[in-house]
Amino acid sequence: MNYFDESTEKVLSELETSVNGLTSSEAESRLSRYGKNEITEQKKKGVLRVFAEQFADLLVIILIVSALVSVFTGNVESAIVIVCVITMNAVLGTIQHFKAEKSLDALKSMSSPTAKVMRDNNIHIVNASDITVGDIVLVEQGDIVSADGRLISCASLQVNESSLTGESNGIEKFTGTLTGESIPLGDRKNMVYTGSLVTAGRGTFVVTSVGMNTELGKIAGLINKAERKKTPLQRSLDKFSKQLSIAIPVLCLIVMILYIVRGTPILDSLMFAVALAVAAIPEALSSIVTIALAIGTRKMAEQNAVIKDLKAVEGLGCVSVICSDKTGTLTQNKMTVRRVYLSGKEETAENITDGPDCELLRKAMALCNDAVYTDRNVIGDPTETALSDFVGMSAYEKLRLEYPRVSEIPFDSDRKLMSTCHTVDGRRTMFTKGATDSLLSRLVSICDNGVIRPITESDKTDIVIANERFSGLGMRVLAFAYKISGNEQSDTEDNYIFIGLSAMTDPPRPESKTAVANCIRAGIKPVMITGDHKVTASAIAREIGIMSDGDISLEGTELDKMSDEELDGVIEKVSVYARVSPDNKIRIVEHWQNKGRIVAMTGDGVNDAPALKKADVGVAMGITGTQVSKDAASMILTDDNFATIIKSVANGRAIYANIKNAVKFLLSGNLAAIIAVLCTAIPGLPAPFTAVQLLFINLLTDSLPAIAISTEKADKSLLSQKPRNIGESFLTKAMSLGIAAGGVLIALAVMMSYFIGSTVSAELACAMAFSTLCIARLFHGFNCRSDKSIFRLGITTNKFSLLAFVAGMLFLVSALFIPGLSGLFTAQMMNIEYFRISLAVGFAPTLLIQAVRIIKEFFIKKK
Repeated sequence: MNYFDESTEKVLSELETSVNGLTSSEAESRLSRYGKNEITEQKKKGVLRVFAEQFADLLVIILIVSALVSVFTGNVESAIVIVCVITMNAVLGTIQHFKAEKSLDALKSMSSPTAKVMRDNNIHIVNASDITVGDIVLVEQGDIVSADGRLISCASLQVNESSLTGESNGIEKFTGTLTGESIPLGDRKNMVYTGSLVTAGRGTFVVTSVGMNTELGKIAGLINKAERKKTPLQRSLDKFSKQLSIAIPVLCLIVMILYIVRGTPILDSLMFAVALAVAAIPEALSSIVTIALAIGTRKMAEQNAVIKDLKAVEGLGCVSVICSDKTGTLTQNKMTVRRVYLSGKEETAENITDGPDCELLRKAMALCNDAVYTDRNVIGDPTETALSDFVGMSAYEKLRLEYPRVSEIPFDSDRKLMSTCHTVDGRRTMFTKGATDSLLSRLVSICDNGVIRPITESDKTDIVIANERFSGLGMRVLAFAYKISGNEQSDTEDNYIFIGLSAMTDPPRPESKTAVANCIRAGIKPVMITGDHKVTASAIAREIGIMSDGDISLEGTELDKMSDEELDGVIEKVSVYARVSPDNKIRIVEHWQNKGRIVAMTGDGVNDAPALKKADVGVAMGITGTQVSKDAASMILTDDNFATIIKSVANGRAIYANIKNAVKFLLSGNLAAIIAVLCTAIPGLPAPFTAVQLLFINLLTDSLPAIAISTEKADKSLLSQKPRNIGESFLTKAMSLGIAAGGVLIALAVMMSYFIGSTVSAELACAMAFSTLCIARLFHGFNCRSDKSIFRLGITTNKFSLLAFVAGMLFLVSALFIPGLSGLFTAQMMNIEYFRISLAVGFAPTLLIQAVRIIKEFFIKKK
């Protein structure tokens, strides 16, 4: 129900209460009816359940089955290794889950612990949770509002509702009735809301809503309902896992049948099928992805982006829409004088012409002002601090010391003026600032290049035109005037001499325009969503490039009136949403997502939390953001800067490219092992590998190069590419061909070594196949760093790849030649001569791949 469009008497009557408050017995009765004034939350999953859910993956299930078969067949070592790998991944997943579920705890902490209420015709201090509908609550400066309510009295009351609206300016409240059904929350000046801060004055309100029915409670409900979407990488890997989970069991079954048919005992055939499953499944994949994302997280932290949810790192890489807040993210969150109107001319603040009128304007700005400097920082109302900064700290303090204030008439919403009196050159002088329309009728003279002359109707028309032009640019305009009052009896606000106008706005950050241009170049649609007014927001959006010709802006009330079909029809053209509610923000995000877009959403207030959670990537502000918004987001900007998001997008794209290259490396090696197994199984030859050898390759010599690939630096051309299609398969045609080519070449090398060794014995054939597969895969790590040749890419540009190669070779040499280990890996017959052969044959696939790339680059360069 809307209480803002009803009189206080009617509201009190409808709520069956009075200005004297409820009785204690009536309050108790209503508490039972309406419930506690608390934020409730849904039951959360327990640790054990979350941990168990980490194993609900088809590839993990196949590995668990493989481990069980290994135990029953006496191969306990393999089982232990497999169990350790999957348990480690499950622990990481569980920790990450509980880090993300803190939003409602922070919401609860925003509630006021106690409140002053009228009960039994007396003032009582009660727990905020015991407040109920119909209670009369008293608030004053410094109090946190404990429930939603309709004001019934107030004295100079100002309330900061930034946690709900996103706008940090205090809102001056009154008790009058508002007209209209669809008034945005930020404009309901006769209402107060839970969690808001009283910044000035005092007031009394009747409680209209408590608990989950308050605006804050509704946001909590939206957070409960908003489910995090899986990132594109999660969806790609899920699809990839399903494909592998079908292909691997089928392949293992075929190989097992082949071994049984040729006379191998069933238990041995089963054991080899398990070994093959272990070889085919990239056990290190989950760890590699986690490590790649963690490395990306560290890089982003160095660039002022703190990642809470690892998976969000890669999600940034395919963002196609960024819904950004205006204040503090795209702008400086600091009101600044940007234009002035003096001597009949409009000028920019940077290029203002010095002269007597300018000197007088600076004097009026400094003296008719309540801002103060402490430790070189200015404190005060944002409008007044903008004026003091325009004057300059030293000049401001000098003027205030030279011309101390002797009296004042404070600002109020009826006059829309503030006046102060000073002794200037021995004469009592009144300086006044305020709304242009309020001051215009009080003018009798005007300053014109140092000359004071009577003001004409033409002068007034020019002032009105300048005021309208500044307002049309979304600027806040103040008019300045003065008079020589002579004595205290003449301190009346009339017969003024007009000085000039100042136009203020929260200016864009210096880097915003470039960041928006980079955003558009990267194929990303920037959208401004703000609690500010449409005119102001649109002006800033045009200035920094978010809004261009043909684009439109919508207010929250306009959005509410649109059907889903109507919104779908215009959403591509809407660049600015103003005066929006939390529901509006979720609706905007959902409609973009329904169009198949990956959406990043920025925000700093409690009102942003549901949309931050709903978006594919929620981005909270680290400086101005509330704890609720930070908890709901998956990423926090420590500098509150839009440009940081664009840097993060480039990092996200690089991470995805690196993960794909790492997977390409893992699968091409696994494919080579599978081909080699099939080449020996079909003709009935001895197996080329043992289960222990395959586990050694997958968990040691494979993991290190894959991790090194995940550290590859970002390609400079990444931001010139369009966001990838979320429907795109993880295994694209080009990637599949690369995996097949690498796998076949490595398999040929392995079989060559196998047949060389088989001329001596089956044991040597197995040892040479094992060593060649390890060597070939270690060399192949350099191929998978990029699609470029190693010479164009630079051998030393990724030092981790060199370290991984050296470490892998040391592991292999240890397994082949250290007594005790060589027996475990069936390498007793291996010697230096046979190792040299394996080294040469293992290098051949990389030599061939690099040669093809060099030739291709040569001809491309020639063209």
